[in-house]
Amino acid sequence: MLYFIPAWYLKNEWKEDEQFWHKRRMKTETDDTVKQIQLFQRNSICEYKILLLSYAPNFRHFLHRQGVFRVPYWSVFDAIQEVKRKKQAILSFHSLNWPRDIEFIYTPFSIIAMLNQERCAQIEFGEYGNPIQVNLYRNGQISRKNIYDDRGFISCTSVYENGSKAYEQYLTEKGVWKLCHFSDGHVAVNPRSNQYRICTSKVEKQIPFSKNTYGSMEEVIEEVFKAALETTRDTDMFCAAVHPQHLALLDRLLAGRKTCFSIFERRFPLDGNKSAAEILSRGNYIVTDSEENLAMISRQESLEHMAKKNIPPYDTRMDPGISQQINVQKILFPVDHLPEGTLEEAVRQLAAYLEENRDARVHLFTRNAEFNREDMLLNQIREILKRNGYPSGWTRKENQNKFENSLDEEEQIPILFVVEQCVDELSVNKCVREQRLLVDLADTPDLFLQISCVSMGVPQILRTATQYMHPGKNGRVNRELSKLGEDLGYYLESLSNWNEASIQSYELGKKHTTQYLIEQWKEVIGNIGNSTGTAAGNGRFQ
Repeated sequence: MLYFIPAWYLKNEWKEDEQFWHKRRMKTETDDTVKQIQLFQRNSICEYKILLLSYAPNFRHFLHRQGVFRVPYWSVFDAIQEVKRKKQAILSFHSLNWPRDIEFIYTPFSIIAMLNQERCAQIEFGEYGNPIQVNLYRNGQISRKNIYDDRGFISCTSVYENGSKAYEQYLTEKGVWKLCHFSDGHVAVNPRSNQYRICTSKVEKQIPFSKNTYGSMEEVIEEVFKAALETTRDTDMFCAAVHPQHLALLDRLLAGRKTCFSIFERRFPLDGNKSAAEILSRGNYIVTDSEENLAMISRQESLEHMAKKNIPPYDTRMDPGISQQINVQKILFPVDHLPEGTLEEAVRQLAAYLEENRDARVHLFTRNAEFNREDMLLNQIREILKRNGYPSGWTRKENQNKFENSLDEEEQIPILFVVEQCVDELSVNKCVREQRLLVDLADTPDLFLQISCVSMGVPQILRTATQYMHPGKNGRVNRELSKLGEDLGYYLESLSNWNEASIQSYELGKKHTTQYLIEQWKEVIGNIGNSTGTAAGNGRFQ
């Protein structure tokens, strides 16, 4: 059995709340663990299960969004709260215990409950239309917040005093509180319900908590998780996402176990972090998402002789883009992680090229989904253009077709810089399909963008060569921004150069298919399986 331990945390807390349906998702949910689970679910690699350490009352919705709804999992909070339900349940807010004279006001976003012409409650809904949170008010201030589980019961209730949260209680399916988590961090156990539930394939056990009071929620999680691990077998393996929230805890609990650590993008920078490197050195294997991260951990003295491998979380899929069907040449330019000073010089070089090639357009790519991100970025580009003698009107929202002087359509300044805000994989793929060229000048290029470009035959201009960009084949290395115009012209002004790079992209993509990832993971699992490990149990916890 291979157990995946993900890093799905909200703001470095032991929880992940479901997002309201009317709020924009601010970050991508897709990470290494999500892609690994997708790979294992769709292919018979080995038996696996998720070990969830975070509080996630709407976890079934998360799995559904990732296309892995039926994946097996174990939740530490389900064990703490003694939850036995597995299936989602339909819960109507009308079935809640409301006062007789309650009046509901339906707004475009939430439902407001009014009593005696005062707001007494506000009902919030998830992306699937289910009520996920009910805020209760008294004298105009929030007094309580009820969080609902997608299996149809109140999972957690937070009590507020003078508008500030005093404590929160985690409940059983029947509404009995199990833990009380106070604002200072300490946790109290209900003396009348002081046990948690560990269920294996052979037996179900009710285990009493060892303390009445804990210093933190991490202490509670550690105790329950330790009890669950004792039921596993010595042949079982653990693949843990490297994250500061749980790394120290896993170091204590997985000592001597067959462990693989997974490193993903910028989630936990390890360069120069000796304590984290020492923890990783006590594992059996390290898997990175890129050659850049592999090189970074290889520089760590304590990890120099560790077994490690670069296995990208994304596979390549041959899906020709449609850039040749569009009458403009779109240049995809990621802006989120550019070195200081790079943005201004790059925009200056891009603007100079756009002056020569009026068929080209720059699409400023960002994963930052803040509502004002587009305006801030457009204003920033506008100022750069103005400082360098270019029309500031080159960058504006596409619906801003008219200026105050009402220029005729022929005389209007064209829009040459636009913003692409992409959070999820679907929006990224849709964006890349129309791009003629990728220009990523970050020290570490966006991995998913690279793989998408390889899959769709889009040439890349980067600051350094990567496993997905071989200079002279499917892209070029740009170390001097003054030569960016030359690199752009190489692909945008020569169809033969672009076609050759596109062909080379497809050839490169053949080496990073799903089958390639499967073979790499089988090799890792085989190596870990041959390593030594210890365990006390002989069952499988449910």
